[in-house]
Amino acid sequence: MISNPGVFKSGLHPDIPLANMQEINASDFKARCLAILDEANRTGEPVTILKRGKPVAQLMPPTQPEERYPQQAIFGSVEILGDIVEPVLAPEDWEAEGNPRA
Repeated sequence: MISNPGVFKSGLHPDIPLANMQEINASDFKARCLAILDEANRTGEPVTILKRGKPVAQLMPPTQPEERYPQQAIFGSVEILGDIVEPVLAPEDWEAEGNPRA
């Protein structure tokens, strides 16, 4: 059901080589949707869905993040200067700490 003729003149996704692209007719995709999703996830290859022989959509497997948490991407890029717990201003410099206005 899924073929790989590599007939695209220009790829739908510039990072995916044409040789790795799988194609399936929309009616076949509709009938076998869950199995095709599993196959795309297992193989890591995109699937192009055709309607009347022309590409109309592309199913891409999810990308796997390199880091477990997004914060890991900026780890080590911050430098702490001074005390980060102590207030910047003295208590008497704060209006809320001073005498109430009359």
